[in-house]
Amino acid sequence: MNDELQETILTRLRRAEGQVRGVQSMIEDGRDCAEVVAQFSAAIRAVEQAAYKYFAATVQECAVHPDEAAASGYTTDRLEKLFMQLA
Repeated sequence: MNDELQETILTRLRRAEGQVRGVQSMIEDGRDCAEVVAQFSAAIRAVEQAAYKYFAATVQECAVHPDEAAASGYTTDRLEKLFMQLA
């Protein structure tokens, strides 16, 4: 994974971390359910986006270097199972 993509993924995770802290504060403050749920939704989307970007980078590496991927155990079956964990 190149440095730029890694930083993009880490930025998304930091954003999600802040959103989760926001949810905690909102609950502690007794905020309205609709507001809290909206913040939960944003945090979930941020984590999902980071996960999908990370997985896409892994699949791309496997496509570019199939022999190394296979030697590391990243067969198409394993990649499919990993994808299904995210979906």
